[in-house]
Amino acid sequence: MNSGYDIIGDIHGHADKLTALLRSLGYTFRAGGWLPPLGRQAVFVGDLVDRGPKQIEVVRTVRAMIDTGHAHAVMGNHEFNAIGYATPSRTTPGAFLRPHTPKNVAQHAEFLRQVGEGSATHREIVEWFRTLPPALDLGGIRVVHAWWHQPHVDLVAADRGAGPARDDDFLHAAYDRGSPEWAAMEGLTKGLEIRLPDGHSFRDHAGVERRHVRTRWWLEAPRTYREVAITGTDRDHEVPDHPLPDDFTGGSFEGAPVFVGHYWMTGTPRPQAPAVACVDYSAGRNGPLVAYRWDGETRLDEKRFVTAG
Repeated sequence: MNSGYDIIGDIHGHADKLTALLRSLGYTFRAGGWLPPLGRQAVFVGDLVDRGPKQIEVVRTVRAMIDTGHAHAVMGNHEFNAIGYATPSRTTPGAFLRPHTPKNVAQHAEFLRQVGEGSATHREIVEWFRTLPPALDLGGIRVVHAWWHQPHVDLVAADRGAGPARDDDFLHAAYDRGSPEWAAMEGLTKGLEIRLPDGHSFRDHAGVERRHVRTRWWLEAPRTYREVAITGTDRDHEVPDHPLPDDFTGGSFEGAPVFVGHYWMTGTPRPQAPAVACVDYSAGRNGPLVAYRWDGETRLDEKRFVTAG
């Protein structure tokens, strides 16, 4: 009987941090796999790969835990990107759903180096990524990589219990910019982003100038762009303190607690709202790997975070 979940943040190929965190959570390694304490399951919020030194090991560890009934996982934007990078376009010969631009190649290069681009291992891992759901409602909690937006959840869940990316038509539609499928996968795996007012931009951690910004969609009654903006840098001051547009779709949240990753948090882990917690504390950039131990509470508690690495 399951009594609790351990929700684990973005790993990005750092298998040693994952091992340390599982041990801190009381998991034991036996018969070639990790076993949770009695009555518990792990839940991974996605972004298993890219950046870190042991990406295959991370995938195999998580996959084995899922196969033995000890874990769940949702698809992050890096898994979705990996699928698109390896999937040929139906309409443009020699092209792929995710274009092989210098930026995209650089982002994915370490994963491709470790798996061997085009190898049997590469194909097998990408095929497994296609089985991952973008969102999970486990009853007492909900898990998504970046943004729980019920219309998007409903769209990807309709008649696709085995994972929407296994449906070729859905997958190709999800890479067709502007389609409902594209909007849903963008939202669930990358979050709610809004365009800044004309004449405004900021530079992200890689120095790229951006005119769209990630948002704190969980805030109640936000008023300005700066209040909701997540720049991931010390450049929040570059975001204008202008009023948000009337059609901003964040600012309302109801139901069971939601856990996300994606946002490269720093500092002491704590809930973002009474029923929203991010468990990504930048393990891919020398930060710790973080988990939240959930035991039925509807109001999340900062004392339930566990860190390693």
